[in-house]
Amino acid sequence: MPSPDIDRLTASELKALVAELYGRVSDLSRTVIEQREEIARLKGLKGRPDIKPSKPSGMAKANPSKPWTPPRRGGGPKTAKRVIHEERVVKASVPPGSRFKGYEDFVVQDLVLRAHVVRYRRERWLTPDGHTVTAPLPCGVAGHFGGELRRFVMVQHHQGQVTVARLLAQLRSIGIDVSKRQVVRMLIDNQQGFIDEARDVLRAGLQTSAWITVDDTGARHKGVNGVCTQIGNDHFTWFGTTGSKSRLNFLELLRAGHGDYVVNVQAIDYMRKRALSEPLIARLGAHKDKHFADAPAWRKHLQGLGILQRSVKHDPVLIATEGALFGSVMAHGFLGRAVIVSDDAGQFNVGRHALCWVHAERLVHKLETFTDQARLAQQAMRALIWPFYRDLIVYKGQPSADGRIALRARFETIFKRRTGFSKLDHLLKRLHANKKELLTVLDRPEIPLHTNGSENDIRCQVTKRKISGGTRSQAGRDCRDAFLGLAKTCAKLGVSYWEYLGDRLFIPNQPAVPSLPDLVRLRCQTA
Repeated sequence: MPSPDIDRLTASELKALVAELYGRVSDLSRTVIEQREEIARLKGLKGRPDIKPSKPSGMAKANPSKPWTPPRRGGGPKTAKRVIHEERVVKASVPPGSRFKGYEDFVVQDLVLRAHVVRYRRERWLTPDGHTVTAPLPCGVAGHFGGELRRFVMVQHHQGQVTVARLLAQLRSIGIDVSKRQVVRMLIDNQQGFIDEARDVLRAGLQTSAWITVDDTGARHKGVNGVCTQIGNDHFTWFGTTGSKSRLNFLELLRAGHGDYVVNVQAIDYMRKRALSEPLIARLGAHKDKHFADAPAWRKHLQGLGILQRSVKHDPVLIATEGALFGSVMAHGFLGRAVIVSDDAGQFNVGRHALCWVHAERLVHKLETFTDQARLAQQAMRALIWPFYRDLIVYKGQPSADGRIALRARFETIFKRRTGFSKLDHLLKRLHANKKELLTVLDRPEIPLHTNGSENDIRCQVTKRKISGGTRSQAGRDCRDAFLGLAKTCAKLGVSYWEYLGDRLFIPNQPAVPSLPDLVRLRCQTA
């Protein structure tokens, strides 16, 4: 096609030319797409699915009722709200005869990092009866280090994920005369108050939450592989590192620091659901003792009843112990009506349980396909699951009886399909067997459809493990879990972690920060 002389064309001829060229470009685009798909097919590559979220873990944010808005940038009126700590007058060089017209303000934020050594001259008095009285040190002074230094060390290590070695180098470069042992002591010595508050945060969350999400990741302690479990929701986060990944371990964590065992109605019901034999259940239920202070007392009780550990699938001691732990959880007012949302890991299947839809769909997404038929079946199934997921999001905002019935029927239609791809069909049967847990949201629309919050929370533990390895002492392990959990909880409650530490370390002139457990309880009750 010869190129026309555009300068000589009329307006109508130009419009016709543009329309013709636009059509040619569209045809070429379709040809390119078809050729790409043909090349991928010939190479045996997976084609693009019909529906593919940009981030599988972020599908819950795809609710069309909440359009995305770009973040606000720039200072704007925030400058007027900042507290001015110092004013400096900058003089200008002007010619003679100039008139002074006032000042033009320009606000600059800066940071002062320097060593600040204080000598406390404590008065000493000798009383008439011969005793010596020395004035006490101010609150917040621990050893030879003040509250501001301790706060900086904690924020850098726990929130900033700075290793002890790098933190030591920072402090020495600033001018602080400190050793590595002293830095470690600032991080883990005399921190029981923070550990207790983290435990109370868990108790408040378990007592008042309508739902919690859970997850776990690997953790090393004393050179041995263990597991760190996360428990939380939109208002709190708690971490606990233990040596095993089991349902027994999870139930122990759900007791939130209590060490007792209780045989009550909930415990008996748990044992029955876990297929403990009826004669053993009757023996436990008929005994006058229902409450046991600790593990040795509980084991002694089981031995007295003749319940011994056996190498069988349904170990009676294990099931009875799990039941007594669950009874303790309920006796302390934990969980209540709360739904536990998990990624289908077996240890989390206790109480009212729901499953994460993102993890369920991921099983379909990760299936290996080696034929065109299998690939098409996989894509077709994903194209059914994601619209169903989005309709569940819509239902959460406007639950109704008709919507509930329709969604249950659609679930049956989707997951009872047979595609001819054996692995996919087997997986669909498995997902259909989890219908109750996957559709819990129809009866409890307030719960989330995923465990994205838990996966997001537990990343800080993964980062800590990668850059710092494991812990060596129980105090170090407990402090790591407590401070990371408190930092996450502060962020969810809108509390400054810097101000929180300042208040708890009794640093002068710091804003008061309420008890985090009280804030969690208030938020969960009003959510």
